[in-house]
Amino acid sequence: MNSEKYINLGKGTAIISFFIGTLIFGIYFLTSNRDLLFIGYGFIVLAGITNLIILIAILAKSKSDLTNRKRLLKTSGLMLINLPIMFLFIWFSLILIGNMRITFTNSTQNKLTDIKIVGCETEYISELKPNESKTVWVEINGDCSINLEYLENGELKKEMVARYVTSGMGQKIKHEFDGKDKDIL
Repeated sequence: MNSEKYINLGKGTAIISFFIGTLIFGIYFLTSNRDLLFIGYGFIVLAGITNLIILIAILAKSKSDLTNRKRLLKTSGLMLINLPIMFLFIWFSLILIGNMRITFTNSTQNKLTDIKIVGCETEYISELKPNESKTVWVEINGDCSINLEYLENGELKKEMVARYVTSGMGQKIKHEFDGKDKDIL
């Protein structure tokens, strides 16, 4: 195989690996579908092995083709750029599975104030007007539940969001304020 084919193969592999990895991560970020974690891990192994074999072949070709060595080494560098991107996606995925991303919506006709999200960690929303929503990230640090305390027309109300969550259980969920326990998990 001539050097041009090695260069095109390396560039194509790097770009396809980047786009597929980004697509898997992006869909996981938007949906929190746990199946995508396994697909992502499988893709990392398959793409890693494929990229490594092609990278080794390009580096070997660069030793024997002095004329195209610089271009072959640049292609190798392009392929290696995917490594820090992959580690960034893995790091951010670990953050996602360690947090509940809860979108709270005020479904009442009244303004809610002093909203405390209590449980795994305490978060706070100063107020939510009727039909207003706000997303809060709640870090999961061990086994815990997630509850709400808030004021509606000066009256203290409490609601359960999740009876039990644990490390590695992070999800993207929605909760509507209505004064009733949900226990959505």
